[in-house]
Amino acid sequence: MPLSAYHLRASIAVSDIRTAVAFYEGKLGLPALRSGPSATIADGSRIYGSGGGPALNVYQSVTAGKTQATLATWYVDDLDRIVDELTSAGVEFVRYEQFEHDAKGITPRAGGGRIAWFQDPDGNTFALEADT
Repeated sequence: MPLSAYHLRASIAVSDIRTAVAFYEGKLGLPALRSGPSATIADGSRIYGSGGGPALNVYQSVTAGKTQATLATWYVDDLDRIVDELTSAGVEFVRYEQFEHDAKGITPRAGGGRIAWFQDPDGNTFALEADT
């Protein structure tokens, strides 16, 4: 059976699960569906829900924040509203020199639409995208 028949989740390494919980639950508002061990850390991981099901595996690891690439993207219907809500919760949006950003940190997306990026406390990068 091809992999396309199965659900897919992003896995995000963080350096401190307590700091990550404050960010993912407190600032992003993601519900923790389960918690469990991560390697030798008894309570070192969380599975967060988004879009009606499990979406992110967040686990404590020494490999946290090692990539500059975008690790996961939320496709939203009202980018301005979501950016405003997250900004009010203390999330800071990243501005890249090669792109023109508006005051909120939103930039036009290649092929149409708009995009904004933010990072967790370990520097893991996430994006929000909208077609309008």
